[in-house]
Amino acid sequence: MSVPYNNGSYWFASLDELKQSEPPEQLPQQVDIAIIGAGFTGLWAAYYLNQADPGLDIAVFEANTVGFGASGRNGGWCMGWANGIEALLSNPDTVAQGMLVARAMEDTVDEIGRVCQAENIDCHFAKGGTLTVATKPFEVKKMQAQVAEYYNIGFSEDDFSWLNETESNQRLNMTPNYGALYTPHCASIHPARLVRGLGDVLRKKGVRIFERTPVSGYEQKKILTPHGTVNAEVILRATEGYTDTLKGQKRKLLPLYSMMVATEPLPDSVWDEIGLRTRETFCDNRRATIYGQRTLDNRFAFGGRGGYYFGSKIKAVISPEDPLLDNVEETLRELFPILEGYQVTNRWGGLMGVPRNWRPSVTFNQQTGIGTAGGYVGEGVAASNLAARILADLVLKKQTPLIKLAWVDDVARRWEPEPIRWIGKTTIQWFGEMADQEELRHDRPSKFWGGLFDRFLS
Repeated sequence: MSVPYNNGSYWFASLDELKQSEPPEQLPQQVDIAIIGAGFTGLWAAYYLNQADPGLDIAVFEANTVGFGASGRNGGWCMGWANGIEALLSNPDTVAQGMLVARAMEDTVDEIGRVCQAENIDCHFAKGGTLTVATKPFEVKKMQAQVAEYYNIGFSEDDFSWLNETESNQRLNMTPNYGALYTPHCASIHPARLVRGLGDVLRKKGVRIFERTPVSGYEQKKILTPHGTVNAEVILRATEGYTDTLKGQKRKLLPLYSMMVATEPLPDSVWDEIGLRTRETFCDNRRATIYGQRTLDNRFAFGGRGGYYFGSKIKAVISPEDPLLDNVEETLRELFPILEGYQVTNRWGGLMGVPRNWRPSVTFNQQTGIGTAGGYVGEGVAASNLAARILADLVLKKQTPLIKLAWVDDVARRWEPEPIRWIGKTTIQWFGEMADQEELRHDRPSKFWGGLFDRFLS
């Protein structure tokens, strides 16, 4: 059976070189630390563990090739925020915990920039911040109130600011655009160059990465692969949306799909009209999430949430002809009519990991030596770095502020069995679409459909 090594994304297609990986001739019988998954979480964990103790024998086991999954095909947002922070901040009992996570995430954006500079990883890092655009007039007062609340709990203008309609359109000439919430704590990156560059750095440091070596299951001090069993004192699972493929891990993370398109390189005259001059990233407030960025080679990369396949089906590669990609391209052209006549040259998709509580978690059991990190809900470029640093500190028994963050041991219960989870996911998605459509038609909050969406999502 042929194993795909190109994930179909623009990011992989634009790499200087992409060779098909080969399965290893032989696996080691014993390592100090075995990491399952060569995406951002697994590689960052290996990086910080090696940095703390270069003598550790660390091996990373990857079912396909480095960055084949979400790490090599995402939206390219290195964002200083993460799912779950807002809920912590909105509760007076947990606002202090929320601030600690938020500040740690802000620092993480700069940490990734520092590592890329130190290790000579050219991932097109540009810290231009991000815009959340008000596309409906009624959203303006709500978003202004949100900025005021952020200031009230301890953030400042250095963290969040409100841009009026004129200011917002000068940064991003999107239709419609009634203003935007801006934060500087986000960088635009080329995710495949980051993840594969990190893999190259690790190999030079002596960390072994075994590609085309899927792990079928693991237990205390042992992982199982088609090429043999490997013993390890510490086993770290970093499989995100692919967790369901491992024995004993069913329904821990829901594989939810996201879809992306990228245009041909656009001329300067078009970008002068659109904006994004410092390569800001952007989104809006719709429930069916969208996200976009300007690439270093002047393409428009734009994405939106896809869907869920019955039985947590995992597709290695999404066909460029998938109808969900038509929806994403249509949305891009609606928001930016100036793109008429310019081609979309790349269309792809992939899965992300969604825990039942919709927020990241990090765990490590000192008795069994087994740890996990993940559950970023599509926001993992920076969150994976913070989670990996937490995990490394837990493994090494370091008493740092990171191991006291709210993500530690915040383990969600498993998702419901089928067909309940498919019905639930499909229903929630439909509620969200109905709420978004109603708000666009009537320019007021959707109390009925929006209320159902919020109630069922929580």
